[in-house]
Amino acid sequence: MPTLLSVDQVSIVGILNATPDSFSDGGRFVFEGSVDIERALALAKQMERDGANLIDVGGESTRPGAIEVAVETEIARTVPLIKRLVEVASIPISIDTRKSHVAQAALAAGAKVVNDVSGLRFDPELAHVVARAGAMLILGHTRGTPETMQQRPHYENVLDEVAEELDESIEIALRAGVARERLILDPGIGFGKRLEDNLALIANVRSLKKRFKIGAGRPILIGPSRKSFLGEVTGDPVEARELASVAAAAIAIFAGADAIRVHDVGAGRRAAQMGQALREAKQTEANSAKKD
Repeated sequence: MPTLLSVDQVSIVGILNATPDSFSDGGRFVFEGSVDIERALALAKQMERDGANLIDVGGESTRPGAIEVAVETEIARTVPLIKRLVEVASIPISIDTRKSHVAQAALAAGAKVVNDVSGLRFDPELAHVVARAGAMLILGHTRGTPETMQQRPHYENVLDEVAEELDESIEIALRAGVARERLILDPGIGFGKRLEDNLALIANVRSLKKRFKIGAGRPILIGPSRKSFLGEVTGDPVEARELASVAAAAIAIFAGADAIRVHDVGAGRRAAQMGQALREAKQTEANSAKKD
């Protein structure tokens, strides 16, 4: 059985936002401060039927310009939902949070993965929480906070700099006792990046992998779904970016990504299947050329 989010299979992470203000689906399940758990469960079940390998639950928007949410609010939005998801889902549940107290509560409720978009830069104690629980940890790359990250971001060489900074995040995790084989790396599409940075990271995943030192060999997760850089290319508003999201996801897999994080799991699964089929065809041709 392949390990969840490994280099042995292409994995699909389904996004389940229990927030009123996420850029794409904010407010879908939150009404007057309360989460409609039954509606959220229905979507989660559909994600599982559509082929998700992991459901990622978030209680704080990390869109550009978003303001930090109180720990108590984030826990109230996510933990009751996670408890119910664990009862009905046969796939693992992830908590999308930067905060150690939220992660601890979610793990106690049954989550098996923590997805930290800050790469442990926001709350280093989160690494100790993950280590004690023996959970998996997705380390995201960003500079600054959601509130500040899109204020004139700049890179001289985005592949080199993202790899170097994610290696630093890995060091924090390892020092806290997180096992290296439980780490997944996310270069943070849309997090403190310009259009050209996002495109370079998606098109050059294989090259990015070669730049890691500590992170060499760890799986790479790419999350382009419905993000603003797609609109910069196509001119589409957020509600019309699904086709561009599918294209970006397929290209990411073709370029070497091991997992994608998506809103529409059914479309994401098809994108991954095509990307993987084309990647395998390219590898077959490369191997044939070596023999000749």
